[in-house]
Amino acid sequence: MFTGIIEELGSVVAVGDGRLTVKGPLVTSDAAYGSSIAVNGCCLTVAALDGETFTADVMVETFARTSLGALMPGSPVNLERPLRADARLGGHVVQGHVDGTGTVAAREADGVIRVDIPSDLSRYVVAKGSVAVDGVSLTVVEAGDTAFTVSLIPATLAMTTLGSKGPGEPVNIEVDVLAKYVERLLARGVTT
Repeated sequence: MFTGIIEELGSVVAVGDGRLTVKGPLVTSDAAYGSSIAVNGCCLTVAALDGETFTADVMVETFARTSLGALMPGSPVNLERPLRADARLGGHVVQGHVDGTGTVAAREADGVIRVDIPSDLSRYVVAKGSVAVDGVSLTVVEAGDTAFTVSLIPATLAMTTLGSKGPGEPVNIEVDVLAKYVERLLARGVTT
């Protein structure tokens, strides 16, 4: 489990042949084979370590359903290690299981961005609720049928990929897992 509080802005070293290699000195400092690291919100498993870089195996399905397939060497990526049981939950519950991708539709000078998303995801996004965009825990300002807006503080703009994402660029979206559980329970007629 993650919190959506990005620890480090890393960079892609190599991508291809079902593998992704990323430079991230902080997240690799205590990593080992089998450790989890979220890359742009995707929970990946460390398959190899080499100094300040780690390599993860990435399934074809993951490349196809997330924005990881669009990464190239030099691309910046948001990195986060899993939440420790004795740590504060600074963002919200983020599983690292990306639900789909959205597209940055517009940027405002005041840090507000609009993200277009598929309608099958929009039902889980509510105003003042939580959403993870490229792994960043954010509060939704407005929610519509095919888009939502978030307001980014200067620290988020400076310390994550969202500071440089422009219109037309893909982003990973993880909706609030609690909303998905509630929907499933209600669909099954569970009332207590």
